[in-house]
Amino acid sequence: MAAYTPGKIIEFSNIKKEISKLKKDFKKIVFTNGCFDIIHAGHVSYLNEAKSLGDVLIVGINSDESVKRLKGRGRPIIGEKDRAYILANIKPVDYVVIFDEDTPYNLIKEVNPDFLVKGGDYNGKDVVGKDIVESAGGKVVLIDFVKGKSTSNIIKKIREGEGQ
Repeated sequence: MAAYTPGKIIEFSNIKKEISKLKKDFKKIVFTNGCFDIIHAGHVSYLNEAKSLGDVLIVGINSDESVKRLKGRGRPIIGEKDRAYILANIKPVDYVVIFDEDTPYNLIKEVNPDFLVKGGDYNGKDVVGKDIVESAGGKVVLIDFVKGKSTSNIIKKIREGEGQ
């Protein structure tokens, strides 16, 4: 397996240059982020819906250290390079960027997307980066999760030895 998928996995330091090219071509940019620790059907459905909002879908993923801080001991299950590789090879995803912070705020500043997408569980909560996106005329969109599909549920099933 290649450590990176050329052209689709971009270093944080290079994303602004890529965004500049896309905006010159008048591309509508969609951004979402997460740990994406164990990719499942719910993730793919979510990513397809996010991509439908614009021309280019950029996915920010938490680094391994960031996931450990957010999710605790034993996470992530899948390392950042493998998570990035998997996401980069899912059809609706155009770019993947790994970030080290606990939130993608600085990455959102660099990307300045037209659409900032989060899961429906953010309804009524503050969405990190909302101020950046809305002040530039962009929109925050919440997408409902696929019922019963979650990484936490998958991990729980594995630990309890349950199958489908």
